[in-house]
Amino acid sequence: MSALTADPRLEGRTLRRVVYDAAAIAARVRELGAEITATYSDGDLLVLGLLKGSFIFLSDLVRQINRPLHVDFLVASSYGDGTTSSGNVRLVYDPETKLEGKHILLVEDIVDTGRTLNRLMDLLRARNPRSLEICALLHKHIAEELKYETKFVGFDAPHEFLVGYGLDHAESFRHIPYIASLL
Repeated sequence: MSALTADPRLEGRTLRRVVYDAAAIAARVRELGAEITATYSDGDLLVLGLLKGSFIFLSDLVRQINRPLHVDFLVASSYGDGTTSSGNVRLVYDPETKLEGKHILLVEDIVDTGRTLNRLMDLLRARNPRSLEICALLHKHIAEELKYETKFVGFDAPHEFLVGYGLDHAESFRHIPYIASLL
């Protein structure tokens, strides 16, 4: 029996394969934390997580950033129950934290179509931050519509539907500690 079908957290479901195991993710998050620490040597840093997918990545990442920072969240939705983006991005929760004059690091779980990031970056840029950058755990490099560069990338992702480490399918699989492709 493979690890993917024997894992009791999968509730009898089967995943195709583990793409990034927990050790590889932890090592890359440590590296990203060091890169971010070196990039932001002064000023107020606000790490802004895009919920729900980024919450596990963000919690691990901020513990690896060796400087003062604040954390807040945004909630946007574009997937619903499907495995492809609907293209309709809805902002469900907008941060109440003042953004003007701060370094803003928008933390995303995965860059896919780029539609969500375009909408959020436009919204955040209009609030006059000192700087505004994207940090993504995964990047599929298929976002033809993406207008903004992703400054910090954990992994280049395969063109598969991925779950685990915060990424979901219809709210399932977020809790598994590795990233796998869904059958």
